[in-house]
Amino acid sequence: MILCYDIGGSFMRSGWRDKVGTMMEGHARPTPAHSWASFVDVIKEGASLSSASAVSLSIAGFFDRDTGIATVANVPCLDGRKVQDELSAELGLPVLLTNDADCFALAEAHCGVGVGKEVVFGVILGTGVGGGLVVNGQLLKGHGGVAGEWGHGPIVDPTCGGLIEDFPAISCGCGHVGCIDAICSARGMEKLHVGLHGTHKSSIQITEGWHAGDEDCGVTIEIFCEHLARALTVMLNALGADVVPVSGGLASEPALLTKIDKRVREMTLAHYAEPVVVPGMFARNGGLVGAGIAGQQAQATGRLAA
Repeated sequence: MILCYDIGGSFMRSGWRDKVGTMMEGHARPTPAHSWASFVDVIKEGASLSSASAVSLSIAGFFDRDTGIATVANVPCLDGRKVQDELSAELGLPVLLTNDADCFALAEAHCGVGVGKEVVFGVILGTGVGGGLVVNGQLLKGHGGVAGEWGHGPIVDPTCGGLIEDFPAISCGCGHVGCIDAICSARGMEKLHVGLHGTHKSSIQITEGWHAGDEDCGVTIEIFCEHLARALTVMLNALGADVVPVSGGLASEPALLTKIDKRVREMTLAHYAEPVVVPGMFARNGGLVGAGIAGQQAQATGRLAA
């Protein structure tokens, strides 16, 4: 059995796939984010109790296959460490690391809204913006372990196509200015609102205000959706995605996704008769489900063998 973990900054949840492929969820434990030894102990305990033959982890970061080094900002004890190799040595078991957005995309491609689709581009819209790309059921892994990360890169037009003027530059945590992650995440929506109106509201207050007819919140949502749709249109044109399942906190706003989807389909080169930007089926547990699929695929090809 492959023991799976979805590693978050606050909690780490375990699970495993049964014989028919259903993810059976186990315990949730607080993530020992600052202690490698404690982190290893939690995984060891789970592996021992479940008699695991391998471990597959979903992480909010990426793993460079060339250097073996993981970049995990929300779990400092994993950041900069050769997690896959070191954890395997500690456990005496094969270990696989997969980005959480990649896991979500795998879950949707195999079991969710992307079933039967050739190209599935899974998108995370939460505290950050991420993505994962699955082609013919297989996860695309790029140079340095990065692929589908459309949230980063200085591409944002600060005028939003001439809709606004004199908008202040917003820096991103990656070091650039003008990233989608910095302006189209939940945090980005809040910064956008401050830049447009000079007042702070949480993303929840902004969306609630929009629904209630608040004019300022409506302007913020309009600009937010335009920024996001422009970038997402480029991704669809480049990737030829059949469907874009969405996870993350903002995925719980169906009206927001409908608005983004409408604008995207107005701008794409290909014609999409049906909605393409849609809520994912695995917004809650895509990390676990995808980690299970990634583990089984790796095991089948001999990449996750003892």
